[in-house]
Amino acid sequence: MIGQRESVSGAHFAFTDRWGGVSAAPYEELNLGGAVGDTPEAVRGNRELAAKSLSLDPGRVVWMNQVHGAGVAVVDEPWGDRPVPEVDAIVTTRRGLALAVLTADCVPVLLADPVAGVAAAAHAGRPGMVAGVVPAAVRAMAELGAEPDRIVARTGPAVCGRCYEVPEPMRAEVAAVEPAAHAVTGWGTPAVDVSAGVHAQLDRLGVCDRAQSPVCTLESGDHFSYRRDRTTGRLAGYVWLD
Repeated sequence: MIGQRESVSGAHFAFTDRWGGVSAAPYEELNLGGAVGDTPEAVRGNRELAAKSLSLDPGRVVWMNQVHGAGVAVVDEPWGDRPVPEVDAIVTTRRGLALAVLTADCVPVLLADPVAGVAAAAHAGRPGMVAGVVPAAVRAMAELGAEPDRIVARTGPAVCGRCYEVPEPMRAEVAAVEPAAHAVTGWGTPAVDVSAGVHAQLDRLGVCDRAQSPVCTLESGDHFSYRRDRTTGRLAGYVWLD
């Protein structure tokens, strides 16, 4: 259920795998995405299971309506009956409030400055990485008192540069914005490495405490992959502060 979990100075980071939930095929088992065709009952049950496995209150987890952009929202409580905004990063100073990001090949980015008490979660697919969603999240954190050299950054399972094949014009377009994302597949064709691009952006921003998951979602049967399966579930990354 929780494929990776880490705590650093009161900041907590966790990424799920696909197991331990109640969803039926093709979303089996722990699908946490509410807009992929799975039943609302299954998604709600899975979100409760995942939260409780992390000792979190399911009602205190904040989700996004992700749109592959660079929009950021600052939150201090769950949305409740309010519309969930179309953003790809959320930031909070509310300790104990968990922020969640959904992925199935894109890069889930979890950020926290435990000293300032600021946390953020970002969804960085190829379009979002090019648009600068991660720098936008770091800037929003800084406006709330975070210091880049204190930020702890963790990126979760995502499709790797050896597997993310794209047309050459697309690779050139991405590399013109972020050269570190230029990649070649394992079979020698043009590719994009979004995780490498995200970490290069963080490095330029002065975020030094970084770690990247070694898991490629397309290669791992324990993780959902949109590029592999098309109709599939969504993984989640969670970040929160004591």
